[in-house]
Amino acid sequence: MLSKRIIPCLDIKDGQTVKGVQFEELRFAGDPVELGEKYAKEGADELVFLDITATHEKRKTLKELALRIAKNLNIPFTVGGGVSSVEDVSVLLEAGADKVTINSAAVLNPKLIKETSKRFGNQCIVIAIDAKMNTTGRWEVHTGGGRKNLKIDLFEWAKEAQERGAGEILFTSMSHDGTKNGFACDVYSKLNQICSIPIIASGGAGNTQHFVDVFNEGKADAALAASIFHFGEIPVPVLKKELSEKGIHVRI
Repeated sequence: MLSKRIIPCLDIKDGQTVKGVQFEELRFAGDPVELGEKYAKEGADELVFLDITATHEKRKTLKELALRIAKNLNIPFTVGGGVSSVEDVSVLLEAGADKVTINSAAVLNPKLIKETSKRFGNQCIVIAIDAKMNTTGRWEVHTGGGRKNLKIDLFEWAKEAQERGAGEILFTSMSHDGTKNGFACDVYSKLNQICSIPIIASGGAGNTQHFVDVFNEGKADAALAASIFHFGEIPVPVLKKELSEKGIHVRI
């Protein structure tokens, strides 16, 4: 049985780690280099680093920060934010990333998924999807850091991303993000049914039971969280110990 992965996430704005609620009201959460090193030492399975306000002009800054973080890590490192070309992926992999997330650019140019997975291997390509349920109950994909609703169905896009060569799907429920009220387990369960690649859950972690639920009910392969780790609410070693005690297979 494969172990369920616990993944701290560093949301970066202007070179600093921040965290908000439903993509808004961002507050400072710590130095990304120090946090990355801390989580690696505590036993996190992977680390995700997302420049949430990245633009093409910030690529140099993103690369330099990724380099600084990667130097202190001994766990898989995923980097994303403003990635829009094969060259961008190459730059980040050269900077020490093991995987690269592509979000908005993949939706706008789906061919990019095949191009990057063919060039670097699909194990390096994580398609990040931000979505929210509309008034009719349909989950719709948003881009631009959640600012723009493209009216694209979440499940159709996830299936297409896999078919085009994605190695993993990182889905964030915008409605659950930062609320600490639990993951959207029903959505992850459906994603698991239509996709054969690993699904990473993001948005809503608040306590150990939320992780138990998303692994058991949501069938997620990994769970990502930010504020509960950044602000010391549930240290990674404590979470893993509690998950193990509750029958979740994790690497300790």
